[in-house]
This record gives sequence, C-alpha cells and structure tokens, in this order.
Amino acid sequence: MEHEDIVTAAVLVIGDEILSGRTQDLNTNYIAKYLGELGIDLREVRVVPDIEEEIVAALNALRFRYGYVFTTGGIGPTHDDITADAVAKAFGVPIGEDERAIAMLLERIALQDLNPARRRMARIPQGADLIENAISKAPGFMIGNVIVMAGVPIIMQAMLDAAAGRIVKGVKVQVATVDAHNIPEGRYAADLERIAKEHERVTVGSYPSFSSAGVRNQIVLRSRDGAELEAAAQKVRALITHLSANGTPI
Repeated sequence: MEHEDIVTAAVLVIGDEILSGRTQDLNTNYIAKYLGELGIDLREVRVVPDIEEEIVAALNALRFRYGYVFTTGGIGPTHDDITADAVAKAFGVPIGEDERAIAMLLERIALQDLNPARRRMARIPQGADLIENAISKAPGFMIGNVIVMAGVPIIMQAMLDAAAGRIVKGVKVQVATVDAHNIPEGRYAADLERIAKEHERVTVGSYPSFSSAGVRNQIVLRSRDGAELEAAAQKVRALITHLSANGTPI
C-alpha cells in the first residue's frame, strides 16, 4: 500500500570488517536505490562494530527517529555474529531458537549436519516475524520497525525482496537532471539558489566532475510534486542555456 506522508528509513551497517576496510559495503547503495523505488526516503546511515552495546545504542537511536531501520550483517553462525542478541536487548525481549527458523534451515541442511554453530542462525528475538532467504535459507527477521538482514550482498538482496511487501510505501520521488557541461558551479550558484528558494517543494543539487575533457556538472532536481519539479527544471534549463550561449549569468 502507499502512504501520502513521507516514509523515512535508516540503514545500520554492522561489522568490524566494514570499519577496518577489509570488506567494502555494497549494501547501502543498493538499499538506497531500492527504497527510492518504494517512495521511502533514506535519511541516515550508521556503521558500528561487532560490539553489543554499540549496536543496541545505534538501533535505539534510529528506530525511534525513522519509520524503518534496515540492518545488515552479524546474523551468521560464528561467535561474532551478535546482531540478533543485540536487537533482542534493544527491544527488551527474550531470544531463543525458533522452530520456524529451524524448519527453514532444514530445507538446505540435513538434520545431522545442523550443528550448534548453524543452529545459531535460528536464534530469533521473541515476537519477530521471519524474513525468507531464498539463497541460503537462514532467515532474517522483522521486529517492530526494524528489518534485520544478512551482510552478504546477494543474500541481503533476497531478504530485501522478501521484506518489501511488509512495509508501508510512500510517494515516489521524481527526478530531473540538467547537464551543465563546461560551466563552473560558481557561475550559476547564485541563480540556482534563487530557483531553489522559489520552489521549496523541490530539492536542488549540483554535482561536479572533472576530467581531461573539462568540467562536467549535473544539476539534479528532486520532488514528489511533478508539476513543481517541471517548473523548477524549466528555469534551470533556461539558466544553463543562457550561460552556454552568452557566458554571463542571467
């Protein structure tokens, strides 16, 4: 279902390997784009180590501020996979082996091979709903407004697909992009600010890049109001056209 109000979210990335630089975080960019397609605004991203109190503090800060929190990492079979325990502590609920999760694991793992390490992946906070995992079967879970997912990108993506139907969606943001090739930002910054003030329902940003071919800027406008977006975009296009033709600001 869709909701007219703005739906917000945060991402909590959990893992020493991210903070050390050993592993590159590929999940945040994917989640940001995915949520954008659902009309959900990603407002904040935090990265915390595999330390329970750090996870609990970050989770409690984020879940009370945003509509949803998506966590990645720390739900595997090893001793440092402590996300489920931290989430249970944040919500003040018990955690234990979940028979539903065991059944999911048994779809892929023979009973005799379901050792204590693998059974750790079936420990779920009380009251949580399971999130299916089509790749390796070990589930994620959702409790309150918190969606807990794996850190391995392909598994995280499968879990995100499974969770998408359970969350409230917003009105999708529309985007207009205006190229400003070989025009330095300083030449249009004041006029761009004026246009932004004239269209408060539109966010306006300028994003430069540099190469041997010269300066390439892109001006990106975003809004949930299509008419307002187009009105602002027309002014930006006119500004850039004028600067390109005359070399002086309007």
